[in-house]
Amino acid sequence: MSSRDIDTTSENVLHDWAREEGAGAESAEHAEGVEPEALDVEGADPTEGEAPAWGTAASSDGSVDEAPMAAVETETESEVVDESIEKDDAVADEDDAVVEEGEVEIDETPIHVELSQEHAAGDLHIPDGYAVLEGVAEGGRRAVGVVVSRFNGHVTSQLLDGALAELSAAGVPHEAITIMVVPGAFELPLAATALAKTRRFACIVALGCVIRGDTPHFDYVSSEAASGLQLAALETGVPVSFGVLTLDRVEQAEARVGKGSEAVRSALEMADLFAHLRAAAAR
Repeated sequence: MSSRDIDTTSENVLHDWAREEGAGAESAEHAEGVEPEALDVEGADPTEGEAPAWGTAASSDGSVDEAPMAAVETETESEVVDESIEKDDAVADEDDAVVEEGEVEIDETPIHVELSQEHAAGDLHIPDGYAVLEGVAEGGRRAVGVVVSRFNGHVTSQLLDGALAELSAAGVPHEAITIMVVPGAFELPLAATALAKTRRFACIVALGCVIRGDTPHFDYVSSEAASGLQLAALETGVPVSFGVLTLDRVEQAEARVGKGSEAVRSALEMADLFAHLRAAAAR
């Protein structure tokens, strides 16, 4: 493009710019010459010409009818209120039903809790044609040694009472019974061994109580008491029964103090069985 063309183009641009500024000034002067009253038509609605608001209806004459929207809103609010009332009534009816149902199901009868059966009793069947050795829990003329621990005495005292009552019922006289008291269950095996080695007793009954605490002490004592009493019987050949309670809680003792009587029956039965064994071997 030559320099002449550039000059011509610049003149055209400047000419157009001046013409646009003149037109803008004329429109401004025209606007200033119009009075404000001329902009408003007397009696005209300010909202005329505007689009109706959402949810309103425009009539044929251009007026806006808000009645349908108001009616819709009223109906909606009524439905919400009705639904809320119905829900409240339903909840109230349900609560009444629960209360009535609870009143019907209330049973003030004391609950009877059955104790767990640690040992299931049953009859042993032995086929005919075999030689059978079996003892019975009878005292006769037998002497019995009883070893009882002082620790947890409120429990071991009940064990001892049950054992003495069972010995008396089995026919063992008081003078044939020797009671040895030891500090705790851990000392029961040594005392039982000492009594058995005298060879004066047909059987030994060991009574004690160990209650679980916060430390492993319970496990050591109960385990050693059980294995020690078994060892005493194995070493001496004299029946030693296990009448030691091992409890998680002291409340469990009341339902198990009959263990003393059970230990007596086991000891007397083993003593009678050994007597039959010696008699059969001597034939």
